[in-house]
Amino acid sequence: MLNYKRYKRNPIIDYPERKWPDRQIEKAPTWVSVDLRDGNQALVEPMVVSEKIEMFNKLVELGFKEIEIGFPAASQIEFDFLRELVDKNLIPKDVTVQVLTQCRENLIDRTFESIKGIHRAIVHIYNSTSTLQRDVVFNMSKEEIKQLAVDGTRMVKERAARFPGEIILEYSPESFTGTEPEYACDVCNAVTAEWNATPENKVIINLPATVEMTTPNVYADIIEWENENLERRDSVILSIHPHNDRGTGVAATELAMMAGAERVEGTLFGNGERTGNVDLLTIAYNMFSQGINPELNLEDINGIIDMYEKCTKMKIDPRHPYAGKLVFTAFSGSHQDAISKGIKAMMERHPDTWEVPYLPIDPADIGREYEPIVRINSQSGKGGVAFIMDSYFGFKLPKGMHKEFANVIQDISEKQGEVVPKEVMEAFRTAYLEKKEPIHFRKLQVVDLSDEVDTDHDTEVTVQYTDHGLAKEFSSTGNGPIDAVKRGLSSELGISIKIVDYEEHALTGGSNAQAAAYIHMLSVDDNKITYGVGVSSNITRASVRAIFSAVNRLFGERFDAEYSRQNQ
Repeated sequence: MLNYKRYKRNPIIDYPERKWPDRQIEKAPTWVSVDLRDGNQALVEPMVVSEKIEMFNKLVELGFKEIEIGFPAASQIEFDFLRELVDKNLIPKDVTVQVLTQCRENLIDRTFESIKGIHRAIVHIYNSTSTLQRDVVFNMSKEEIKQLAVDGTRMVKERAARFPGEIILEYSPESFTGTEPEYACDVCNAVTAEWNATPENKVIINLPATVEMTTPNVYADIIEWENENLERRDSVILSIHPHNDRGTGVAATELAMMAGAERVEGTLFGNGERTGNVDLLTIAYNMFSQGINPELNLEDINGIIDMYEKCTKMKIDPRHPYAGKLVFTAFSGSHQDAISKGIKAMMERHPDTWEVPYLPIDPADIGREYEPIVRINSQSGKGGVAFIMDSYFGFKLPKGMHKEFANVIQDISEKQGEVVPKEVMEAFRTAYLEKKEPIHFRKLQVVDLSDEVDTDHDTEVTVQYTDHGLAKEFSSTGNGPIDAVKRGLSSELGISIKIVDYEEHALTGGSNAQAAAYIHMLSVDDNKITYGVGVSSNITRASVRAIFSAVNRLFGERFDAEYSRQNQ
């Protein structure tokens, strides 16, 4: 049995005056990518300089205006990467790079050396403030921990005064979620006072969920409390840096934004330490799905995935929100049917907003295609198979035919698993279009008898066909070509059949247009029923082919058995 008593609940704060539950996210925050620092250090095989440059360029292309590029004082490769960005003039004027350093003088000096030549940079200092780390890591008092933050701020301030470009200070009380809110606020206030923050010279106060320790609502409560109690609030940019230890990083971030967070640090696809950082793309696409401009260029999700997988050597999970290969697919038959009907309604009604069951956004809006929306396996139903035939191949199967053909595909899927569209079409061709034996239609001649006295038989047909390869012919009259062919086959083959329904539609446009015809046929003697399908540039010929297809489906085995007996 799990020894759950080893663990204690993280404390919550008494904050009944909370306002965030009544708010909604109205606009995008300042997005900050930490892929090149936090994300990179979490890789089994960290990126080399060329890969970092490729990712940096992609982040710029996506529209990130603040990018944390590393810990240049701690690693030569990160120092060299930063210098290459500077030397090759790769940092756009509207992009601010961010560098991380501990509150130690030698590291701060090395950090300022790394950013020489940059017109504007965020210098991000941090020290852990949690009760646990004060005790077991640093063995320091609250005042001593606060002094580390103040000393670090002063050292950055002194060097910023001599720096030819603009320096923005960011301070993080690391392991904030394990810190008493009042104490975290006290430390942050000491930092803003030491920096002498003003509305014209703001400090970024970054409150990280270094480790997720409780439910997202508690994080939101603490963020709102800090937002209400920080001194010099008009001189502070309130930032958050959530992780995902409890799997609620996205939820915690969204609630924290409702609680007053203006700036969000995270990574593409949530790559980061342990279970990862917060996934910025998921948050941005969530906003997009609610009609809010995410203020990032996210139209080409496949291009982002390609870059990410190449540089990180990690794969996107197939169920990853928005980016996963399977997130815009449906295997369930009822889901497939609803999606098919929803897309059909969209095409017919042309509404201003997107509304399709099971698809919160139009996949095409982020560079995905319609083709993978419906996937066929043993759990799929008739709606999904019909959707594939229509959207891929243009065959609008009659409603009554959906289940019949779905059963054909289910037999295949139960043997091999997923059935791809190409295989669905091949099965359709085999079961219907190529069902030409043993009674194979060859040629048709139609004569209009409408001027004759007998108006119930106004059409005469002459049909040439082969029966097990033997050429044969019959002539027959009826009320139109379909009725005449049906009567002739009944007499010629000794079968009693009834055409229950008939449908047709164009497959392609232009002068070489093809038509598809569907015949719903009943065997009167045993009440067996099936569909036949025919395709031709001539609709009458397509209809006759559909009749022969249905006859072969209903009687082909019987005809083969009779032929075998006669030729023994």
